[in-house]
Amino acid sequence: MAPVVHMPEPLCLIENTNGQLLVNPKALKILSAIQQPVVVVAIVGLYRTGKSYLMNKLAGKNKGFCVGSTVQCHTKGIWMWCVPHPEKPNHILVLLDTEGLGDIEKDDKKSDTQIFVLALLLSSTFVYNTMNTIDQRAIDLLHYVTELSNLLRTVTSPDLDGVDNAPDFMNVCPDLVWTVRDFYLDLEANGRLITADEYLENSLRPKQGTDRHLQNFNLPRLCIQKFFPIKKCFIFDLPTHRKKLAQLETLHNDDLDPEFVQQVADFCSYIFSHSKTKTLSGGIKVNGSHLESLVRTCVSAINSGDLPCMENVLGLAQITNSSAVQKAIDHYDQQMGQKLQLPTETLQELLDLHRVSEKGAMEVFMKNSFEDIDQGFQETLEILLEAKQNDFCKRNLEASLNRCSALLQDIFHPLEEDVKQGIYSKPGGHRLFLQKREELKAKYYQAPRKGIQAEKALQKYLQSKESVSVTIWQTDLVLTAREKEMEEARVKAEFMKAEEKRLGAILMQHQQRMEQRERLHREQVRQMEIKRLYQQALQQRDQERRLKEEAEKLKERFQAESRKLQDEIQHPQRNDSPDDTCILL
Repeated sequence: MAPVVHMPEPLCLIENTNGQLLVNPKALKILSAIQQPVVVVAIVGLYRTGKSYLMNKLAGKNKGFCVGSTVQCHTKGIWMWCVPHPEKPNHILVLLDTEGLGDIEKDDKKSDTQIFVLALLLSSTFVYNTMNTIDQRAIDLLHYVTELSNLLRTVTSPDLDGVDNAPDFMNVCPDLVWTVRDFYLDLEANGRLITADEYLENSLRPKQGTDRHLQNFNLPRLCIQKFFPIKKCFIFDLPTHRKKLAQLETLHNDDLDPEFVQQVADFCSYIFSHSKTKTLSGGIKVNGSHLESLVRTCVSAINSGDLPCMENVLGLAQITNSSAVQKAIDHYDQQMGQKLQLPTETLQELLDLHRVSEKGAMEVFMKNSFEDIDQGFQETLEILLEAKQNDFCKRNLEASLNRCSALLQDIFHPLEEDVKQGIYSKPGGHRLFLQKREELKAKYYQAPRKGIQAEKALQKYLQSKESVSVTIWQTDLVLTAREKEMEEARVKAEFMKAEEKRLGAILMQHQQRMEQRERLHREQVRQMEIKRLYQQALQQRDQERRLKEEAEKLKERFQAESRKLQDEIQHPQRNDSPDDTCILL
């Protein structure tokens, strides 16, 4: 079973003597004996703002950490009070009360920064105690110290027993609890009531825009939000009448403003229930021994000069930001080297990858930069990245051209060999050459990863071979003309032969028609002669018939006359004259 920690009162952990931080061996011994996980709550703020009062309440006491009632700062350095955690069994609550910031009696102002940074690095819950409101000065100060703590993390590697990843020991950021004392404003925004958390959220919200003034406004807010993923805000009314503040630690709750009493109770309840165990980035829980090593390491780093003071912030910014620029460039080179395969199919592909790598580089710079107020180093980084982009574009063009040249040589080499062997030196060869060239062009277009110079390289190659095409075309014309003449002669001969045959056939047909006409004519003559003879025979027959008819008529007439004569002879009349008889006779 772990030994019980007994600290009836706070003890100085880190003493601030003449600008030098000294670790109290007695306090370290107490820490080294703590085997349980520790929850470390540190408070920082201006002097004379009631920090110690809140820490006493967290310890469950009215007295302990010194609560002053004058204008002088009472707490010097960092004081520690280890008590059993009221809600987490087998855990120790380590309370760190810090020297007030802004004490006008201090000769060395850099101790404010050192105390502030130490509180950040040692705590798992960081209480930032400010007066009246959340203002720009408080935000800038918190931003400045978070940047310094980030810097100190990069140069500090604590040697902790049982910790394998010591360089990452301090990479877990504390939770932020922002306490606003003697708050006198109305919690209202845009005509509606808001909570204290919304007040903090609104105060840390960046503004939309890209101009330099807005960037300066947004930078500390973005950094604070990134440094403190978990944030909580408490506001406190004035505890009591100002004349009674001198006896604050002796006053009972009945003597205090009920609102203030409730606010303190809410604050303590949140700390007890939400403050997390001090944890390494690998998930290892910190115990007292680990915390002792962390204190030694951080104080040693600060005393060795790794943490600059306010007066040397420009020098720090110069060194840190130059390093941040180089880290960003190294990140960009690494990303482009891993993901970029030259040549790219399109320029947009390269630009998209550049933008992604550029964004990552900017994130690396923002993470590692410090107080780049005028964005001079950021502008330098942007110029370097633009130069990198231009260089990659140039290399992309060269890689594309080299790839396409090699590909063209490989694809069109068989065609060049065929040309040398005279395959296309024949009639119609130019057409065959063009057909083959189109087939090879299609094969070239189908080849992958030619890059953005694909068309330009192809046209350049084709232009360089244009004389070959012209030569094949001219040869084709000559051979085609000769072949055409021969073809024309052959066609003419065939035509003459066919014409002769045709004329012979026509003549034969003519002769046949003439013979047919002649036969027809003879036939017609014969028919006409037959018809004539027939007509003649008819006429002769008619004539004979008529003669016969006339003869018959004459015969009948003669007979009639004969009968008449006989009758007259037989019966002569008296008055007939002899002349009539003679006529009849």
